[in-house]
Amino acid sequence: MEIRVIGGGLAGSEACYQLLKRGYNVKLYEMRKVKQTPCHTTTNLSELVCSNSLKSMENSTASGTLKAELKSLDCLLLRCAEKARVPSGGALAVNRKEFSSFVEEELNSFPNFERIDQEYTEIDTNIPTIIATGPLTSDLMADAIAKLIGNSDNLHFYDAVAPIISGDSLDYDKLFFATRYDKGEQSDYLNCGMKREEYERFYSALINGQVANLHSFEKGEIFESCMPIEVMAKRGAETIRYGMMKPVGITNPKTGERYYAVCQLRKENVQGSAYNLVGFQTNLTFPEQKRIFSLLPGLENAEFLRYGVIHRNTFINSPKHLDCYFKLKGFENIYFAGQITGVEGYVESIMSGLIASLNLHADITKTDKYIAPSTTITGSLQRHISTDNIDFQPMNANFGILPPLDIKIRDKKQRKIAYFNRAINDIVNYNKQFDIK
Repeated sequence: MEIRVIGGGLAGSEACYQLLKRGYNVKLYEMRKVKQTPCHTTTNLSELVCSNSLKSMENSTASGTLKAELKSLDCLLLRCAEKARVPSGGALAVNRKEFSSFVEEELNSFPNFERIDQEYTEIDTNIPTIIATGPLTSDLMADAIAKLIGNSDNLHFYDAVAPIISGDSLDYDKLFFATRYDKGEQSDYLNCGMKREEYERFYSALINGQVANLHSFEKGEIFESCMPIEVMAKRGAETIRYGMMKPVGITNPKTGERYYAVCQLRKENVQGSAYNLVGFQTNLTFPEQKRIFSLLPGLENAEFLRYGVIHRNTFINSPKHLDCYFKLKGFENIYFAGQITGVEGYVESIMSGLIASLNLHADITKTDKYIAPSTTITGSLQRHISTDNIDFQPMNANFGILPPLDIKIRDKKQRKIAYFNRAINDIVNYNKQFDIK
């Protein structure tokens, strides 16, 4: 049987794998060889755009919990991420190029896989399809989706991505390697410590910097976790100093000095030839990024390998149009996956592609559908995108969406670990009724 997957991002790639290993003939439609998006730079499958980090691996975090849940479901992309991993403390950061390469190798190893390089613009509701076109869905495809679900519910908001700087252009005499609270290897993060006067000079330039103009169709709401740094800064001088530039837990191992503010740079690859400015998503113009970010000590001569940009993020009113299985209500063959459904984040998108494919398979085979227990991050996100909400907004993994524990645990870390243990125990037991290999 032929199944179509539209979009070769994280959700689409994971969906392909889950369907291929179950014997389906999968046609993946990906447009980037013929029509590029505003933020992608390659035509590779599963290209990471905003960051090379898939967030924390630690059991005491919601992101780590979600990863453990997906491992129990034989998640391909997490295996590929671990193969392409670069040092990043307790986070799962990857070499982007290697990560994409591993995903493509795995999918291409299936004789029943076909990649079709064209822009998909007409949805055939008679063919089983997973739409995973992502936050950068093309205008023509967005129109096709709008016709399917109704124009009034086609919503937009905007994400911003951080700059990447050449490691060779940094002044290491003014920078130091360290991790917050000494977690992970010291070489995972390069730090730029700032004295008060240095921070105030940088802050003044930042809030007065020139931003790129948005077209009228680009006006929209920005998801809080992707808010441009200059927007955050305008909320007050302390906002970013206690946010992405917080100095807490960081000491210069060379001098023992502590700082008024700290900017962290995370390796983009093992070699350290490129660094990402952590939390510095921005919509500043390119010349302003060069001028303002070069005020950071050690970045005076920084060479920008990629400037930060703001881009459109498209998502649908999922509670109105999708059920908890990621299936489009009123249609037998159409599923959605990825950030277009209102899950926010790399691993969350992978999860949605995996779950959508499991449930499409269940539809075809007339077997039980998959909705993870509500005590899991996976199950809670399935419920989030399908529960009525007059102000539906994207959601990422967090313990706040889980039901409370049966017992009260005062210690914060122990409470989070209890959430983790409950989630993994429940999903492993739940998986026993499904054919998960």
